[in-house]
Amino acid sequence: MSVYFGDKEPLELKRRLVIAAAAVGIAFFALAVRLWYLQVKEYERYMELAANNSVRLIKSTAPRGAIYTSDGIKIADNRPGYELYLVPEDVKDWAKTKDMLHRLVDIAPEDVDAKIDDADGRPAFHAIKLKDELTWEETVKVENYKFEMPGVILEVAPKRSYLFGEAFAHLVGYLGEINERELKEVKPAAHYGLGDYVGKYGLEKALESEMRGVDGGKEIEVDALGRKIRVVNQIVPQPGGGVRLTVDLKAQLAAWDALRGKVGAAVAIEPSTGRVLAMVSSPGFDPNHLTTGISREDWTELVENPQNILNNRAIQGLYPPASTFKPIHAAAALEAGVITPSTEIYSGAAFRYGNREYRDWKEGGHGVIPVHRAIVESSDTFFYQVGLKLGVERLARCAKGFGFGTRTGIGLANEKAGLVPNEEWKQKTYGKKWFEGETISVSVGQGYMLVTPLQLAAAYAAIANGGTLYEPRLIDAIDRGDGAPSRASAPLVMGRVPISAANLAEVKEGLIGVVHEDGGTAHFLAASGLNIAGKTGTAQVARLIQRTKNVLSIPYKYRDHAWFAGFAPYDDPRIAVAVIVEHGGFGASAAAPVAREIIKAYLGSQEPIPSGGVPPGVVGPVQPRVVPASATAQDAAEASD
Repeated sequence: MSVYFGDKEPLELKRRLVIAAAAVGIAFFALAVRLWYLQVKEYERYMELAANNSVRLIKSTAPRGAIYTSDGIKIADNRPGYELYLVPEDVKDWAKTKDMLHRLVDIAPEDVDAKIDDADGRPAFHAIKLKDELTWEETVKVENYKFEMPGVILEVAPKRSYLFGEAFAHLVGYLGEINERELKEVKPAAHYGLGDYVGKYGLEKALESEMRGVDGGKEIEVDALGRKIRVVNQIVPQPGGGVRLTVDLKAQLAAWDALRGKVGAAVAIEPSTGRVLAMVSSPGFDPNHLTTGISREDWTELVENPQNILNNRAIQGLYPPASTFKPIHAAAALEAGVITPSTEIYSGAAFRYGNREYRDWKEGGHGVIPVHRAIVESSDTFFYQVGLKLGVERLARCAKGFGFGTRTGIGLANEKAGLVPNEEWKQKTYGKKWFEGETISVSVGQGYMLVTPLQLAAAYAAIANGGTLYEPRLIDAIDRGDGAPSRASAPLVMGRVPISAANLAEVKEGLIGVVHEDGGTAHFLAASGLNIAGKTGTAQVARLIQRTKNVLSIPYKYRDHAWFAGFAPYDDPRIAVAVIVEHGGFGASAAAPVAREIIKAYLGSQEPIPSGGVPPGVVGPVQPRVVPASATAQDAAEASD
């Protein structure tokens, strides 16, 4: 028996077919929309991702501009160095890769993680620098095991090399890896990234924008394991600009060698232009060691060294000028009319003022002398009396007129301004009035007064050239890396000292007498035949109950600082020099011999440096004769200033 349902069964079937067809149509429509979105709307994105599956982008560091001395000798250059990169997306086995990196190149797993975290936000498949300055052994190991470490890439990049090591360390400076604070400060920041190197100190820091150059890049084709196959495309980096300094290599090396084993600084300036011919701070450091990566322990030892090795004493060291200030004091007194060249004053063994006795360095005093002999013999009691008549305000104005108390503008970071005290300064600083006894101390370059060796060298250069105070400059020219014309520097006059030509000539004659007259505190320099004029100085560090000519019998930290400042030849000055030797004792025995070697080297008594320079760390053919303290005991006994 059968039941007939009429058209009900076909209608139900049709309804179901329509629903199924609609569902299929919607699905195909969604698929078509998705394909359109991926192939048209997101075309560029997925093309880039597809390309990144086989191409990796590596930055090509621009060669930094070289640095040359004034005579064309290269002192900072570039050399090839190996860098290690990682593309995280290509790493197949993180545990194995980290373990091998730790064993092959001593990179701890947590350091790898930190590098990746620091690169957060980078484009996909862009390489991250893990380590630079790989040793040759490390490079060979990585190369041998690269097939077992997918994603690890070796590249060659230019690295800094300082050819004369410590001799130019404080002047040229060094490079270091940029930190996050510096990354925010540099302009334009887009040109820098974590892992890049920047100037941290000295001229490397001051001329960062001129010497850096413009980085390029490489597109590297890799295989399925991320191993390099070939360079697909390359943007050649643009080298930085080369820098030619005003520094004379022979003078610089002579200064460094003469200061070897001492703590101090030396600065030499060309009086007619302000060009810095030498600038050395001792003790030094090896900038190659800092640039290639110094351990935390070594860095801590360096920065905590009690000798403050990283301080550039030439521009940051602050010292009482001591007797090197007496010629400037004399100039101020002559200009104010407090004395004349013929004025004679009794300069005894001591000068009593109030209830205190201010002693002279010479036990028997100097007798009745004019200002010329007061400079020659470095009389203390003469200048005590003249200083009281002149007053601290006029002394301070003259000192500032010679450039003391303000930065010279040399262009190096952290230059100190020094200190020229007066009544207003003391009231503002200590809330106390000025006492006349303090004027007595300042009159011989002691007390509150502080100068840098650079300031003193610039002041003596002004005396040598007849009164023009030049801004000290280190740069002769900068050669643009893009082929544009060189940018040369020119002398910049900061002003004239507030002293007439006649009075300045009187002071200059006194400085000549210091060396070339009997009784002069640096008379032994006359034998050099270099026609040196100058002034010794002994800056008191601590008040001793009894001072002695035997410097070595005094504990080091209580020994006086030793100064010499001068110029040569005195009839046609070509070089002005200031030398400070900390705790050196007497200027005549510790500082003056250093100045002599610098002057002798610059004026041409040494053989020329070979055009190829000298090997790193080697001072070169300059072999100055440094007179030990014991050899100048007779000079010190006759004139211990």
